[in-house]
Amino acid sequence: MIADFSPIGIFIPTRNNEDTIDRCLRDLKRQDIEQKILIIDSSSTDNTVAIARDLGAEVRIIPEIKFNHGATREEGRKQLRTRIVVMLTADAFVQDDQTLKKLIAPIADGRAAASYARQIPRKKADVFESVPRLFNYPPESQLRGIEDIPKYGVYTFFCSNSCAAYRNDVLDETGGFESVLTNEDYFAVARILQKGYKIAYTADAVVEHSHNYTISQDFKRYFDTGYVRAERNRVVKLTGQAEGRGMELFKMTVKALKKQNKFLLPKAFFLFFARWFGFRLGYFSVRIPGGINRYFSAQPAYWKSEYYLHMNK
Repeated sequence: MIADFSPIGIFIPTRNNEDTIDRCLRDLKRQDIEQKILIIDSSSTDNTVAIARDLGAEVRIIPEIKFNHGATREEGRKQLRTRIVVMLTADAFVQDDQTLKKLIAPIADGRAAASYARQIPRKKADVFESVPRLFNYPPESQLRGIEDIPKYGVYTFFCSNSCAAYRNDVLDETGGFESVLTNEDYFAVARILQKGYKIAYTADAVVEHSHNYTISQDFKRYFDTGYVRAERNRVVKLTGQAEGRGMELFKMTVKALKKQNKFLLPKAFFLFFARWFGFRLGYFSVRIPGGINRYFSAQPAYWKSEYYLHMNK
């Protein structure tokens, strides 16, 4: 049945990814499934484009200011027009030649309209990278629907476009990926589930993907998340706020540090406070002019983009 969905469309946004794009694409070439790979590059200043083209990917180049987490992916998936489209990032590495088949299996057999992979940390990842991966990507697969909100809360709509697959026709039906500062996957899944479809977390489809963010970078990322959750508070009204889940992750991190390195406990407290404060500041900054918000954001260019200006006419 999977063959009926071939080729699988794969969309990868890039910006100065020369250190990872080679491995990303070579690993994809080893997949036991027909693929059509599209890259939209935000005017990289390194060798990303040359490497991608040498490895056979179709590459389009746009100005950096034109990139948007939602709108660019929406453009990419519409250009691919494959029945199933996989969203991937250039620093996510599939772990075996069956990863894509495993990822799309819940879609191919009709159980779900979207599916996302398990993410494992890089080999040298520290506890602040590895614990969130275990927390958000457990070893057991899940199938979630809108009826699971009482059980999972905000996690019901969790998904990561670092490696996720979607039925393209369902994205058409539900409005696709919105032009948004961040969390385009979360909002797309919310609409998909509200239409009665389900999302699968496919734990046997594994990618290596993690980041060693600084406290400042984490603050900015959580500021952006808080901002978009307030900007589109229809989802918050369905699931409630995310602080409870954040506290669960904090407790899990503290427990791991007590076993591995107690001297890092002060950093954990500072880090999670920065995340919480960033989220709350972002949440209450919806009415603040973008010229100020860009100083707190992980994406300062967004606040001058056509997407932000259109949203705030």
